[in-house]
Amino acid sequence: MVKIFCLPLVGVVRFVLNLTRVNLMSAQVHLPSSLKAGDAIGVCAPSGAFEPALLEAGIAQLRKMGFFVHLPPGLNEVSGYLAGNDRHRAALVNDLFKSTEIKAVFCARGGFGALRVLPFLDFTLLKNSPKLLIGFSDITAILSQGIEQCTSPMIHGPVITSLAGASVRTLESLFQIMTEPFSQIVIRGRQTLSRGSASGILKGGNLATLVSMVGTPFQPDFEGSILFLEDTAEPAYKIDRMLTQLRLSGLLTGVKGVVLGSFDRCGDIADIHGIVAEVFNNYPMPILAGVDAGHGEPNLCIPLGSKAILDADGQTLGVRIGDN
Repeated sequence: MVKIFCLPLVGVVRFVLNLTRVNLMSAQVHLPSSLKAGDAIGVCAPSGAFEPALLEAGIAQLRKMGFFVHLPPGLNEVSGYLAGNDRHRAALVNDLFKSTEIKAVFCARGGFGALRVLPFLDFTLLKNSPKLLIGFSDITAILSQGIEQCTSPMIHGPVITSLAGASVRTLESLFQIMTEPFSQIVIRGRQTLSRGSASGILKGGNLATLVSMVGTPFQPDFEGSILFLEDTAEPAYKIDRMLTQLRLSGLLTGVKGVVLGSFDRCGDIADIHGIVAEVFNNYPMPILAGVDAGHGEPNLCIPLGSKAILDADGQTLGVRIGDN
């Protein structure tokens, strides 16, 4: 089934034509199962401490969708501004993936701290027990490393505490990705910054988090990717500095295309777009801005680690779990 968000007929035609040109990579992919009513979603907290009231409000949304929500022992631990110490937070993730009863793993919130748990995550376990892992913002650190080590898609989408105020489009997108993960999804952007089309594995997430991984053993690899970027509360000069760091580190070499999500509370969006266009000036590629994903609302789900088709002229991003 094809799900289309605000996509005109010409965009559908262009997407289908491009889809026929995609050559799938030969690497084996570990795919998660789709969810059905009554399935259990496990909650982890790999980053910052969360507000219990917001968590409960978000859980209520998942229950309305028909899912059972499992809260593991120790979920409410607090260590300073983090949801417990590093090993504890990592253990929650590992244990949920180990469980045969849990069908998807949902992060309670982002914020800060996910980078610290990477050395303690059992990525072999995550690879051999594929489940939908859903989160964004600081959770980008886990999503990014997950798609590198697990060869399975990771879902850039809302955290549970953000579901309390989520829009209908966010909730519909979330329900679709959990129950119909193998359907084709076409998401529309609003502005073409550089024309053209390209295909590649969809990678990226929160810009500040990705930059924090540079120079670590978990440094991302964007070679051959469609790079998705979003951020919040970062002024233009910081966006400039972070993108420049990625460029000078060589990580932008080989990127096939760029998709910009929301840049919430980052100042004049025209300034952000101008910085992105300048940074990628020496890397001719399609750039599409204004995709509804990230810290703004709606926050549509995007399956990172899947093959994506970017059509900047038609202002569409097409992606489906299992295409890689």
